[in-house]
Amino acid sequence: MKKILITGGAGFIGSNYAHFVSRVHPEYQIVVLDKLTYAGNLDNIKTLIEEEKIKFIEGDIANSSFVAKLFTQEKFDYVVNFAAETHVDRSILDPGVFVDTNIVGTQNLLLASKDNEVERYHQISTDEVYGDLGDTIGTFFTENTALDPNPPYAAAKASADLLVLSYQRTFGLNATISRCSNNYGPFQFPEKLIPFFFSLASEGKKLPVYGDGLNVRDWIYVEDHCEAVDLILHSEHPGEVFNIGSNNEKTNLEVAEEILKFCGQDENLITFVEDRKAHDRKYAIDPSKMLKTFNWKAKVDFKTGIEKTFTWYKNNQEWVKNIQGKVLIADSDTNRQATSLDN
Repeated sequence: MKKILITGGAGFIGSNYAHFVSRVHPEYQIVVLDKLTYAGNLDNIKTLIEEEKIKFIEGDIANSSFVAKLFTQEKFDYVVNFAAETHVDRSILDPGVFVDTNIVGTQNLLLASKDNEVERYHQISTDEVYGDLGDTIGTFFTENTALDPNPPYAAAKASADLLVLSYQRTFGLNATISRCSNNYGPFQFPEKLIPFFFSLASEGKKLPVYGDGLNVRDWIYVEDHCEAVDLILHSEHPGEVFNIGSNNEKTNLEVAEEILKFCGQDENLITFVEDRKAHDRKYAIDPSKMLKTFNWKAKVDFKTGIEKTFTWYKNNQEWVKNIQGKVLIADSDTNRQATSLDN
């Protein structure tokens, strides 16, 4: 019986992956570790805990002694690190928190994985480590694109990636990295663009769009991402990086329009606001290595994904109310108003 550690498993993508693993690998012992910051929510994995499909541990990966003790006690076979501070606007306000979790935390996990002979370590990264494609047409990030991060969040994730590769090359740790495009789907914290806009549109409120709204992102439904990660985790490709994308590039303006259309609202609810600092113009992922290596490609198109996502929100209004309260608390803690445009 394999034992898998999912760090950040009470967050958006991590909790979706915990549900995925419990379905696809019911024979696994699943341990979810989460610090339960504002973005971590036990409601995301409540049913898994109640049904005893996972073991939940509250803790901070930036605490080296805690991580070392945990690995010695549990003896994990697989480690998948979703734990990260991910909000770009918050990284501009308080970069130090991102260094602690995204860099120091990753170092602690890597060291513990090496010392305890973990079978496979997998790092969840982001396309933001590549920087900005600008206004170019027909260009994409590949696994060979040089790292060129802009905001502190992206710089911290790029630093973590380099640490992972150094442990593979120096110590022989069986490690892999995946860099994914923008996710959306169930359990996403409502400070992110799609759930934030959906909440506003549902109430007939204005949708604030940064700059001219033409910043481009590749959007992937979270379950497609989980499937891709699981394929990489169980493959024999130590030291390799895989880009995970869906070839579904949309401008922020197009996303806003799609959401308004779905909610039956007029496009005059779109309002343009001052652009944020270090706002990269375009991210676009080339996922051809995933197709060539695993015969994998994203299954859910954007229209279907939006319908699945918003149906989930409508069917889980209690979750939505609880999480909106956490947004207010989080924004109060960082002296921000309860609005966000991060994507």
